[in-house]
Amino acid sequence: MSDKITVNDKGVLTVPVNPVICFIEGDGIGPDIWAASRTVFDGAVHTAYRGTRQIAWKEIFAGEKAKTKTGNYLPDETLEAIKEYIVAIKGPLTTPIGGGMRSLNVTLRQKLDLYACVRPVRYFSGVPSPVKSPEKLDIIIFRENTEDVYSGIEWEANSLEAKKLISFINDNFSKTIPLESGIGIKPMSEFGSRRLMKMAVEYAVKHGKKSITIVHKGNIMKFTEGAFAKWCYKEAGENFKDITIKESDIKGPKDSEGKIIIKDRIADAMFQQLLLRPDEYEVIVTPNLNGDYLSDAAAAQVGGLGLAPGANIGKYAVFEATHGTAPKYAGLDKVNPGSVMLSGVMMLEHLGWDEAAKLIIKGIEKTIDQKYVTYDLERQMKGATLAKCSEFGKRIVENMK
Repeated sequence: MSDKITVNDKGVLTVPVNPVICFIEGDGIGPDIWAASRTVFDGAVHTAYRGTRQIAWKEIFAGEKAKTKTGNYLPDETLEAIKEYIVAIKGPLTTPIGGGMRSLNVTLRQKLDLYACVRPVRYFSGVPSPVKSPEKLDIIIFRENTEDVYSGIEWEANSLEAKKLISFINDNFSKTIPLESGIGIKPMSEFGSRRLMKMAVEYAVKHGKKSITIVHKGNIMKFTEGAFAKWCYKEAGENFKDITIKESDIKGPKDSEGKIIIKDRIADAMFQQLLLRPDEYEVIVTPNLNGDYLSDAAAAQVGGLGLAPGANIGKYAVFEATHGTAPKYAGLDKVNPGSVMLSGVMMLEHLGWDEAAKLIIKGIEKTIDQKYVTYDLERQMKGATLAKCSEFGKRIVENMK
């Protein structure tokens, strides 16, 4: 017997003890890392709740498997299933080459209005890292997911559409864009910016975070990224004024007592800050393109994308591996499944099943501490034992107990 998760108008979930959750295996290494991860998810739920709760997994299709089964990389049935069952988790997907949609991931986000890409980045002790003190980095990035240059409003150089738009701009706004240029539009809205900031502040309150940093390039792009920063400050000032304070308004140490400090940093400077002073940052709010760069760069500091989870959240939630499909390793039972596993931790937390989520973290930490790891970590860790993807998952379940 299984039941559906429901969500009210305020975004609050009602989760039954046996919820149906959709999954997409993914392409390339997707089936391997999904199989290992599912073992871990089911093991954590069983260990935490002793059979009183259980996930009913429902497979849905996207990517190459969907193309084979339906002739479509992203069938309408998949989108409708996520809307019906509210929560899904997925492996990496191949983007079709040579036409069609520009990205399955971006299309999913836009079709379902999954406006927040949420990426926590933290260090697991023992994981090889290129920096001296990777443990100082412990952040969560809220990346706007539906606007900015990723909205897909662009035209190829020398196309009729590009020439028409360039001519219009040049003729009406005294610009001198070369007519043979490709051109794109970078939309940012007050609505999109403020709802992202609202989610970030609510997260900071719930998790006891002391600061939120707005990352933008508003010194150059004043009416898009600059406006994004302005609107984020406006959301905090209007709807969270009793619990937030601007960094610029702090005159003495007592001014910020009991309040969340709202900072802002220019995007290029923020890359330096995360390397040189990572422990000064906790929650980051940023537009789409900045967030893409920052989240991958931050993940590199703590050992790479193999242990980097992600979620796309709006009314619905799709949790995902943040790396690619690595087709040359497909079917080899070799690749680190940590990104999917940790995305599952986020999923369980989203459901309110924190006990199971903590068990997965415990299992991963202990398994890495035992140096029983997949090839990407084993080749960098002295004295490590090489584990298959499936073996890594089974050891994590054993280490939950």
